[in-house]
Amino acid sequence: MSKVKPSPLPPGTVIGGYRVIRRVAAGGFGVVYLATGSDGQQVAIKEYLPASLTSREPGALAPQVDSEKLSLYRLGLKSFFEEGRSLAQISHPSVVSVMNFFRENETVYMVMNYLEGASLQDFIIIARDLKQPKVFRESTIRSLFEEILRGLRIVHQHKMLHLDIKPANIFITDENKAVLIDFGAAREVLSKEGNFIRPMYTPGFAAPEMYRRDSTMGPWTDIYAIGACMFACMQGYPPTEAPQRQTNDQMLQTLKKSQGVYSDNLIEVVQWCMALDPLARPQSVFALQKELNSPGERRYTRLTVGDKVRLQFDNMVSGTKKTVLKTTDLSKKGS
Repeated sequence: MSKVKPSPLPPGTVIGGYRVIRRVAAGGFGVVYLATGSDGQQVAIKEYLPASLTSREPGALAPQVDSEKLSLYRLGLKSFFEEGRSLAQISHPSVVSVMNFFRENETVYMVMNYLEGASLQDFIIIARDLKQPKVFRESTIRSLFEEILRGLRIVHQHKMLHLDIKPANIFITDENKAVLIDFGAAREVLSKEGNFIRPMYTPGFAAPEMYRRDSTMGPWTDIYAIGACMFACMQGYPPTEAPQRQTNDQMLQTLKKSQGVYSDNLIEVVQWCMALDPLARPQSVFALQKELNSPGERRYTRLTVGDKVRLQFDNMVSGTKKTVLKTTDLSKKGS
């Protein structure tokens, strides 16, 4: 029998001077609410509430934590608080803005600017379902990730990693701004401590080193996920999971099917970002930006008639077999 998830705060609850309007999202490590401040401004408030460690009855404010899980809960709480402190120091339009963070009800709350729009995942699903040869135009992919990389570079300069970059965590606002959301410092702590907590990652977007407890993570880990997001924008579905790639890597063959549709340079950039060996990837966002922004000629491999026929046939057949990019797929976490 699965554990009952802790109940969210009811509408009308006042925390830190903010009034909760409704819950807008919930994940394994927290709940996000739409709320208003004393000035009437709408904000998003993220509450640290790890479902694997806590329980909360409907109408209650403070989460309940079993004694044997208390030390791990406090460790994640400290990490979540430090995440808020670090993000509050970053001011960049492509990084979610943390306006305030505070302790209350024996947990921590992070107050962020409320964004209206949709996730990149939502746009990929819509574009993919149109069944066009290109899920996104190359110019769209390049401009989108140039914007995201500017924000990610600032994050890395502050000695932070995102660790869960995926289309669901890239938000496109109604003003057409791309914003990185849902940083995972607390998740990272909880994945490393204690045997009963499963390592958390999103299959297809997690680098190989995230599956191993003894490996070193760095900017190259987030860069793998950036490459995977570009892949999803080109193909319309997530890449194969890293462990499966390590035993039977079909990445090159898959990307070759995009030749003639996307430039050789863009295909090579994705392949570079998604190298299984961390040392074979760009070691910094700057290195990736330099290549992505290079003004060189956009070469396209010329496909023969036979290549085009085989490609069309492969796409028809694989459409019923490949993993599709659904909201439910990308909300699942691996073990």
